[in-house]
Amino acid sequence: MKSVVVGTAGHIDHGKSALVQALTGTDPDRLKEEKARGITIDLGFAHAAIGDLTVAFVDVPGHERFVKNMLAGIGGIDLVVLVVAADESVMPQTREHFDICRLLQVPAGLIALTKADLVDADTLALVRLEVRELVAGSFLEHAPIVPVSSRTGEGLDAFRTALAGAAATVAGRSADGPTRLPIDRVFSMKGFGTVVTGTLVSGRVRIDDELVIVPGDRRVKVRGVHVHGVRQDAAVAGQRAAVNLAGVEVDEISRGQSLATAGTAEETRLADAVLELLPGAKPLKYGARVRFHQGTAEILGRVAFVGPPEDGFHALQPGSKAFVRLRLERAAVLSRGDRFILRAYSPAITIAGGQILDPRPPRTAVRTQAALDRFRRLDPAAAANRVEAEIGAAAAMVDGAGVAGLPVAALVSRAGIEPPLVAPRLDALVSRGLATRVGDVLVAPALVERLSAAIIALLRAHHAAQPLSEGLPREEARERVLAHGPPALFERVLDDLAGIITGRDRLALASHRVALSPEETRARTAIEEAFRAAGLKPSDPAAVALEAAVPAAIADRVLKLLQRQKVLVKVDALLFHHDALEQLKADVAALKSSAGEGARLDVAAFKDRFGVSRKFAIPLLEYLDRERVTRRVGEARVIL
Repeated sequence: MKSVVVGTAGHIDHGKSALVQALTGTDPDRLKEEKARGITIDLGFAHAAIGDLTVAFVDVPGHERFVKNMLAGIGGIDLVVLVVAADESVMPQTREHFDICRLLQVPAGLIALTKADLVDADTLALVRLEVRELVAGSFLEHAPIVPVSSRTGEGLDAFRTALAGAAATVAGRSADGPTRLPIDRVFSMKGFGTVVTGTLVSGRVRIDDELVIVPGDRRVKVRGVHVHGVRQDAAVAGQRAAVNLAGVEVDEISRGQSLATAGTAEETRLADAVLELLPGAKPLKYGARVRFHQGTAEILGRVAFVGPPEDGFHALQPGSKAFVRLRLERAAVLSRGDRFILRAYSPAITIAGGQILDPRPPRTAVRTQAALDRFRRLDPAAAANRVEAEIGAAAAMVDGAGVAGLPVAALVSRAGIEPPLVAPRLDALVSRGLATRVGDVLVAPALVERLSAAIIALLRAHHAAQPLSEGLPREEARERVLAHGPPALFERVLDDLAGIITGRDRLALASHRVALSPEETRARTAIEEAFRAAGLKPSDPAAVALEAAVPAAIADRVLKLLQRQKVLVKVDALLFHHDALEQLKADVAALKSSAGEGARLDVAAFKDRFGVSRKFAIPLLEYLDRERVTRRVGEARVIL
């Protein structure tokens, strides 16, 4: 059976709860105070089967003091029943509730003229005209208007038929999306423990699922699921469900939080959105403090308009739309595409509504042309269809992510793309040149090009400043070009530059050649020959340079070059010519041939054999150990 969630809307005492009770047999007013005062204060719930349709009713309070409770229940509905009492017609809360439903873009609905038994035909016709005037040009413009009497039962069958017809036009919610259930009630049941209820807006909830309570990231396990009071193995999107949770106490959860799949919802205090101010509202000033309602949450925040000051404004005029950045005073759980309502801070009246474009925007200035251009790319109204809207928004998020990149997982949590559609959207982003994939991160192709150019420029400058250098150390190059970016991105850029850049530990342009000046060439020859002649008893490098009449600065550059070229090898604090060390290894190995297995060499024997002092003997013996020519055993070395 198809399931739909139906919300009531309308002025106080216009018969919303009575209508729900007449249709379902259940009184949605559950609180003792509600029954004593005869008004709905908090959300009420009931359900009924109408033909092959399962209807879950969310009955909301009509009193202006409880609109925030109304908003906690209206966000997850599939269609609305706008209730207007025939003996009072359209009243202030009728208008506010209707505005809320329109701003939230509730997809369908119908109108109930309640208390029809209390008026004559002429009055009923007049009320019908007033209601048509109210809903003209809206999603309810052509909705059926059904006179009913909850007291006598008149018109209830016609209303059920109209309700079934309206429900047939409602598209089902996606069960393929991540689990997301905004919590509207929390209570404890004896023998069960903590129970939360809400309308499952996407995904499904199964017994034994491990989910999180957000904001807060409290991990919980599903012990049981009830849909319309009946235990089920799972609840799917579009159903109201009661979920029994393990791992959390009642006082650790509250209305406004959500039950969700881990890692699929953005916890944020900053969100970019498009906003529509009601025609009857006062101008909305830049930085105004407002009440932000989304799902079942109410959070205080402020509104900033987007665009350069010369083209922007300091107040949004009634009936106008604008791109805005919302700065919230505590965390909300949002995804792209979420609808929301704004109410004035004081008095608390509904003034605007809109849609989230980016729940975790980059922390950049919004009073710029670049920011305005980015918002236009995020706006789904500017795209030809849903596919193009999702691809365009994801591309804008990739561009704004900079060197950190956009995690592929954020295509679900931030861009609001359903998990089964991530792969094709990802393919489209890459194939169209809108994103480059680096592991599990997406970066802008233009960024890759800029980094490539920056590395080439850096190496060119390095070669110009240090012509004797064989290249810039790899890690130094990464720190200077991409200090705060993922190492994988640096490696990807280097891969793209293969053939242009060479080297592993040191990076150099392939075209680079070590070029020595005549003076440096003479210095290189003199220093190398001095170390070659010194054999195993080299002088201090400064003394070698002085003896060869090489200026200190030139000597320093040449010595570093000879070490990089492995002509000179550093052993402890001493420099030896490579050939001298190779000859040493050969001579020591030859001792084994003459002395046989178990040939040993101690410090004294080494000094005598090679004519060196202890200053050279100890570092050279340790060098032979490292080279696996010898192995120290006690005070002697065994020749391997």
